[in-house]
Amino acid sequence: MQGIDHLSLFILAGLLLNLTPGPDVLYIVSHALRSGWRAGLVAAFGITAGCFVHIAAAAIGVSALLTASATAFTLLKWVGAAYLLYVGASMLLAREPSDAPDWTAAGASSASPATPKSLKTVFLQGFWTNALNPKVALFFLAFLPQFIAPAAPHKTLAFLLLGLVFNFNGLWVNIGWALAAAWAVRRFASLRRGLRWLDRAAGVLFIGFGLKLALSEPPGA
Repeated sequence: MQGIDHLSLFILAGLLLNLTPGPDVLYIVSHALRSGWRAGLVAAFGITAGCFVHIAAAAIGVSALLTASATAFTLLKWVGAAYLLYVGASMLLAREPSDAPDWTAAGASSASPATPKSLKTVFLQGFWTNALNPKVALFFLAFLPQFIAPAAPHKTLAFLLLGLVFNFNGLWVNIGWALAAAWAVRRFASLRRGLRWLDRAAGVLFIGFGLKLALSEPPGA
């Protein structure tokens, strides 16, 4: 691909990075475990949509602003941390819904279990979970330029293409996480019995991710 160096290495590195568990993977898996494969897939698409925000921002220089301005980074950092804390607290405090999916032998054959949370809400929460994380923006700014040829005539276009490739491959990894989690909760009775505890564990982890983001230092600090 013109203007791009080592595309195969870029794809491999991107797949490995997407396989690494983090807030995005946790969000997808927790919804697939709780509400079935449809909620997991919608969560995956929400995360991917949020990632497009960072690709566009990095391409037009917003990520460079976050790198250069401690104030801009801190502002977005606190907004993102607050949102992660909100999601985590919501998981911890949520009551057992009356319309939770039926994971009994009869209900397990259903291809579309009822979701306690609307799919629109699942999508939007996934979108904001990713879009409000400034570290994702800085990741694109640091990672993608390594694969752009110094002599590339259109570096911004090359950056956008690499971002699209990364996000496209990441979507399939996220879909894999969702389907694997939905399959696991159908296959193993212990997971079905422990869904409420899984929600609580996910809530604690989200709060941990939020605190970690809140305590992070601006680039170059």
